[in-house]
Amino acid sequence: MSLPPKTLGYWRAELDGGRISSRELTEQALDGASGSSEAQTTFLMVHAATARATANAIDVLRAAKVPLPPLAGIPISIKDLFDEAGQITRAGSRVLNGAPPAALDSVVVQRLRAAGAVIIGRTNMTEFAYSGLGLNPHYGTPRNPWDRTTGRIPGGSSSGAAVSVTDGMAAAAIGTDTGGSVRIPSALCGLTGFKPTARRVPTEGVLPLSFTLDSIGPLARSVACCAQLDAVLSAKANADATVHPACLLGQSFAVPRTLVFDGIDAAVSRAFDAACCTLSSVGARLVEIDVPEFAELAHINRLGGFSAAEAWAWHEPLLQTGQAEYDPRVSLRIRRGATRTAADYLRLMGERRRWIAGVQQRLLDANCDTLLMPTVPVVAPPIALLQGSDELYGNTNLLMLRNPTLINFLDGCALSLPCHRPGEAPVGLMLAGMSGHDERLLCLGVAVEAALAHRCIKLL
Repeated sequence: MSLPPKTLGYWRAELDGGRISSRELTEQALDGASGSSEAQTTFLMVHAATARATANAIDVLRAAKVPLPPLAGIPISIKDLFDEAGQITRAGSRVLNGAPPAALDSVVVQRLRAAGAVIIGRTNMTEFAYSGLGLNPHYGTPRNPWDRTTGRIPGGSSSGAAVSVTDGMAAAAIGTDTGGSVRIPSALCGLTGFKPTARRVPTEGVLPLSFTLDSIGPLARSVACCAQLDAVLSAKANADATVHPACLLGQSFAVPRTLVFDGIDAAVSRAFDAACCTLSSVGARLVEIDVPEFAELAHINRLGGFSAAEAWAWHEPLLQTGQAEYDPRVSLRIRRGATRTAADYLRLMGERRRWIAGVQQRLLDANCDTLLMPTVPVVAPPIALLQGSDELYGNTNLLMLRNPTLINFLDGCALSLPCHRPGEAPVGLMLAGMSGHDERLLCLGVAVEAALAHRCIKLL
C-alpha cells in the first residue's frame, strides 16, 4: 500500500491527531518504493533502515507531547544531487560510482532533517541534470503515471522526484531547476512545482549544473505544500504566512504572445485557454503583450549559455578520464562549453542584464508583475521515440525547456500548476514573478489553484 495522494497539511493533521503514526506513514511510502511498477527506476537508493529509525524516534517524541517541527514524520524524497553524509552523490551517473561518500549533509538536507522530515531515499534523474526529458540510459527512466501503457517521459531532470510523489513513494520531493527541471516533470505528471529565485535556497553541498542558474525547489500536491517546503528550505518566514490566497479580482497577469505558444499542441492549448477563462471569470485581468526579448534568448544562448560554460568548468577533469561512462547526449552538451572564452562569458553576463531590464520594462508598461503561460507547450511524448532518434531527442528537449528557461534567465520565480481536466493528459499552467517575489507568487498561486479547483468541481 503506497501513500494516498494527500497534501502535507493533511498528513500533519493525521499525525498530530493520532490517526496514523510516522512509522505507519513511512511503511506506506516504503511499500510504494518497492511495490510500484516504477520503483526500480524511480530511486537510486532507498533509505529504509534510517527512514524507519527516524519515524520511530518522531513517534516517541510525539507521544511524549514534545513540540515538533513542521515536517515531523512525513516522508520526503530528495534528488540524487544533494549530499548526504555517508552517501555517494552520483547525480544519476556511473562515472561517480567510485567517488568518496559525502562527509557532510548539504544545507538542504540539514534543513529537512531539522524540520523532522523522514528522508525516504535518493531519486533518479537525467544524468548531471542536463536535460528536460528525464531519460537515463544508466538506471532506466520511470514512466509517466498518465500513460504507462505507451510509456511516456516523466520530464526531467527531476524525473524520479515527480514519480516518487505520483506513485505514493513520498509525500513530496525536493528537486533542482536550472532550466525547468522542477516545473517540467510537475507539469507532465500532474503535480505542483515551485522554482524559487535562484539565491533563495543555499546550494552548498549540491552537485552543480550552472552556478548562475541552479535553484532548489519542491514537487508536491498543492501550492500550500510547496510553500511549506520552501519555508523550510529557504529558512524564511513561517509557512502559514506564505499561503494566504491573494484576491484575484483586479489582479493583472501578462500573457506573452512571443514564442511561448509556438508549437503548442491541442491538449495544452485547450487546457490553457480554459484556465484563462476561469481566471477572467473571477475578476483577473489578462493582458496579452509582446516580449521580443523572448525571441532573442536562443541567439543569446547560441554558444550553450551559462549551463555549458559552467558545467564544462566542473566536468572537464571527469570527461578527460571517464568520457566513456557518460550519457553521450549529456557529454555532448557539456562539451559545448569547452571553446568558450572569458570574453564570451562576460558578454553573456552583460546581455543577460540588458535582457532582464527589457523584460521588466515590458511588464511595467503593461502594469503587470506576473507572467502567465503554458509550462511546456506539449504533453509528454513516448520514451521509445526519443530513445531512438538523436534529432528528435534534441528538438524535443529544446521545446520542453523553452518556456521554463525564460524564467531562469530572468532570475525569476515560478510555479507550475495542473490545469487539465480530470482524466486528461496532464498540462501545467506557469505563473512567474520577478526576482525576489517568491512569497507573493505563492500567495497568487493559492488563489489560482482554488479557482481552477472550483472549475473542476463544477465540471464534475
